Amino acid sequence: MKLLKDLFTDYRFAVSFVLLVLLMILAVSSAFSPYDPIRWLQVPRDTPPSWTHILGTNSKGQDIFWGATFAIRNSLIIAVIAAVLSRVIAVLVGFVAGYKGGFIDRILMSITDGLLVIPLFLILVLVAMLLREAMTLVNIGFLLAFFGWAWDARTIRSQVLSLREREFTQTSILSGNSTLPLVMKEYTPFTMPLILSTLINNMAWAIGMEIVLAILGLVRLEVPTLGTTLRWAITYQAMLLGHWWWILTPVGLTVLLLIGLYWLSASISEYLDPRTRIQRVGAR
Repeated sequence: MKLLKDLFTDYRFAVSFVLLVLLMILAVSSAFSPYDPIRWLQVPRDTPPSWTHILGTNSKGQDIFWGATFAIRNSLIIAVIAAVLSRVIAVLVGFVAGYKGGFIDRILMSITDGLLVIPLFLILVLVAMLLREAMTLVNIGFLLAFFGWAWDARTIRSQVLSLREREFTQTSILSGNSTLPLVMKEYTPFTMPLILSTLINNMAWAIGMEIVLAILGLVRLEVPTLGTTLRWAITYQAMLLGHWWWILTPVGLTVLLLIGLYWLSASISEYLDPRTRIQRVGAR
């Protein structure tokens, strides 16, 4: 309770928390949708927002509001899969490379640097083209996770290298403590703000990349996500035809989601930073 009370004093956390809770409610409400998210011509086409259809309908004869609930849910599924798996890889590589050093560090950083220097976007497009029919939500998450860990692994390694040279590391080693307790008890509190921050930032990156791949038509377009919703609106020239409600819905939801994730990342990272915590204690 005290943790939440302290976090809510930061307007960024309060606003982002409310935004993300509302978006999560929308995502969960997809389970109660009266419409099939894939079927066409279930409702009248191209009707503006009304009491019957809160966000109107599109040219495919689908209710935009209920379609948006599925889009948010599926985009969040992709983001969570990509972020969690890539954090596992980044943390393992960063901790092992930073703590062990030497030959292991050189090997792991060579692999990391190789992923950093390749044109990532072009590689993602190429792989998506080759696996287009297999680009399910889970597979998109795996693909983004595989290519989304390198930069954060190097950042985590840098922090672990700094921690390894501090006095408490030498004291712990001389006291006979093994590597795992040292890493879990001493290093984790210092690296957790960075890990959590990169987790949330990677979710935002995954959402953005899915939208780009969907607009290029490199995912399964029949599956509703924020990207595919926007792709269909562009395909049917919603803006030129004056169907502003169709294209504004995915754009607005994407902006709100990215703002919520960014502010949540910034506020939690700042709160968990040990240096900031010491300053707060001193101020009190």
